[in-house]
Amino acid sequence: MMIIIYILGNALAIMVADRIVPGFSFHGHFIDLVIASTVLGIVNSFIKPIVKFLTFPIIILTLGFFSIIINISLLMFAAAILPNIAIDGFWSAFWAVIVISLVNNIILSLGKPEKEQK
Repeated sequence: MMIIIYILGNALAIMVADRIVPGFSFHGHFIDLVIASTVLGIVNSFIKPIVKFLTFPIIILTLGFFSIIINISLLMFAAAILPNIAIDGFWSAFWAVIVISLVNNIILSLGKPEKEQK
């Protein structure tokens, strides 16, 4: 169930980024959006941990700011794979990463069950 929520959250995040980030565009139907969000989820689930492990010293030296560069690079990689997503440049990718991360965090925080208070 969480995989479906994550995929739909990514789809919503891509749609929001398409609407508000200049230079980031998505063209396609709903099934294309689901495929794009699935590919983005796969990239973030499998490739991102490997890249973060390999660049761990740089992440430490930059106090975590290099993680943003990793996210931008992975989004641009996913856009290169997907014909329905176009990114015009670094700053478009930067703002798209910010928007996609915020929307995903909001959706995932709404989907978490509340903890019992004792």
